[in-house]
Amino acid sequence: MEHEFWHQRWANNEIGFHEGTVNQYLHDHWPELAGTRTDTVLVPLCGKSHDMWWLHDRGHPIIGVELSDIACKDFFEEAGEKAQVHPGEPFTRFRHDDLQLWCGDFFQLVPDDVKHVRLVYDRAALIALPPEMRRRYVAHLTAILPEGTRILLITLDYRANIQGPPFNVSDDEVRELYGQDYDIEPILTNNLGNDHPFAKRRGLAEATESVFRLTRR
Repeated sequence: MEHEFWHQRWANNEIGFHEGTVNQYLHDHWPELAGTRTDTVLVPLCGKSHDMWWLHDRGHPIIGVELSDIACKDFFEEAGEKAQVHPGEPFTRFRHDDLQLWCGDFFQLVPDDVKHVRLVYDRAALIALPPEMRRRYVAHLTAILPEGTRILLITLDYRANIQGPPFNVSDDEVRELYGQDYDIEPILTNNLGNDHPFAKRRGLAEATESVFRLTRR
């Protein structure tokens, strides 16, 4: 999926993947992941997710990485906050306090960029990518993260011949992608009912969401 695909989605406001509220799985399971720690959290392919404000309110410095400058601007404007903008290459950085959105290509991150990161929140990154890019994404994430970093990963699986994103990612694929370099702890699997907004929009009879806790070895 090329950059232009995502720029066009944001320009056309085709952002059905955006949740207008804090994700319930984050609310319920983040304390198990982070405990009382207030380490820096990396949020890949973050969009304008409200989840970042929720994490920041709990004392975490945030580095969100997002390709679309529309998403980065909207994130602060919709919250009524002003951000300092620092143009640069490969990232333009939007900063408010210790909450930063880095506007650019996630694959341009280097280990020094995330050397202070010890926690990662992935609700919409892995499932936003087609199969060939998922492998590249996990390989790059693994290459830049410090050992011991913990990830809260949320995935979506469905049985239908439809085009993502979001793409279906099975629990078996999670184990295949992450098993070599991470300890994987399944937290829950939740069957989505027919009246769930995503299931209704895509006409799905069966879909599940899974939550994992991953620890970088």
